[in-house]
Amino acid sequence: MTNQHLRTFMVLGAFLAGLVLCLGVILIARNHWAEPGAPQAAAIGGPFRLTDQDGRIVTEADLKGRPSLIFFGFTHCPDVCPTTLFDISQIMAALGPDADRTRAVFITVDPERDTQEVLKDYLSSFDPHVSALTGDLPSITTVAKEYRAYFKKVPLDGGGYTMDHTAITYLMDKEGRFVSPFNLKRTPEASAADLRRQL
Repeated sequence: MTNQHLRTFMVLGAFLAGLVLCLGVILIARNHWAEPGAPQAAAIGGPFRLTDQDGRIVTEADLKGRPSLIFFGFTHCPDVCPTTLFDISQIMAALGPDADRTRAVFITVDPERDTQEVLKDYLSSFDPHVSALTGDLPSITTVAKEYRAYFKKVPLDGGGYTMDHTAITYLMDKEGRFVSPFNLKRTPEASAADLRRQL
């Protein structure tokens, strides 16, 4: 290969490397600096129509205006669900008057047993700012998919069943958009301060 051919080859190689690098930077920039609120491929949350413990219809529009903590569970849950709702209740207490400017929503994954009456009785053990939602199985399945939440009915020996489910608490902003999983493994005061930043 002559010096001229070698030089041409090197220039062409440098050009192609620069082109690849430029395209990479553009793709990264588009991913990281997309406009706030722009639709995301893996968005969490979406349209739903469920019923709360008092028989009121609740949709995704009702979640707007205040930041929300959303948790999927069921009233027969032996540990994770009551512990989570207790933690959320402590956060609401730590918020003081600001608790009225937030909401916490418990969405059942066991609509077969978790009727409005059952949910209302269950919530009596927790902070009054916590509400619960139920509906028919197709509606619950739809909202769970929108939140990327998993649940499955698991038969028990001797009859009966329990529910396997995602145990994430979702932090949603005032526009009903997902912010992040909400960390409950800290003091109620620290969690309240984090939630207060969304007001």
